Amino acid sequence: MPSEKVLELKKQQVAELKERLGNACAGVVVSYEGISVADDTKLRKELREAGVKYTVTKNTLIHLAIEGTDLAGLDNVLSGTTAIATSDDDYAAAARILSKYAESSKTFEIKSGFIDNEVIDLEKLKSLAKLPSREVLLATVCSAFNAPIAAFARAIQAVVDKSGEEVPAPAAEEAPAEEAAPVEEAAPAAEETPAE
Repeated sequence: MPSEKVLELKKQQVAELKERLGNACAGVVVSYEGISVADDTKLRKELREAGVKYTVTKNTLIHLAIEGTDLAGLDNVLSGTTAIATSDDDYAAAARILSKYAESSKTFEIKSGFIDNEVIDLEKLKSLAKLPSREVLLATVCSAFNAPIAAFARAIQAVVDKSGEEVPAPAAEEAPAEEAAPVEEAAPAAEETPAE
C-alpha cells in the first residue's frame, strides 16, 4: 500500500495536470514508443520554442485529471506509453510539430487531441496540423490588408508618371477674399477766387 507521502504527491500531480489541461487552448496525446533520446531531445526543444508544454505522464494520472470533465473522452486512448502536449495560446503548434514528427517515425503516433476542452477526432487533428504558424497567418492577413492600399498607390503613381506632372496637393479651403471696391478720390474742386 502506498504511503501517505506518495498519495499526497500523486494528488498534487493530478491537481497540476487538471489545471494545465483546463488552461490549455489545445492539446495532443501521443504514444512516444520507440523514440530515441536524441530525437526526443530535439522534439522537446522544438515544442518548447513554440510555447508547447510536453510531458510524459502516467495514464492513471491523466485518467484522474480528466475524470468528470469535458476531456473524459480522451480516456479511451490512455493505454501504452503516453505523453501529452499542451499549448495555452497557439491552437496548431502542438499538432503541427507532433504530426510532422509522427510522419517520419514508424512507432511514434498521435492518439487524440482537444481544442477548447472539446475532444476532437484524428481527422480534425490532422487538419489542425496543416495550418501554418501564427506568424505566417498574421503576415498573410497583413498582406491582404496592404494589397488594396498598395494597388491604389501604384495607380496614383501611374497617373503621375503618365501626365508628367505632379499631382497637386489639396489646398486648404480659404474664405474668398473680399475685393476692395476702387475708391475714387474726388478731386477737390478748385475754388474760384473772385477776380478783383
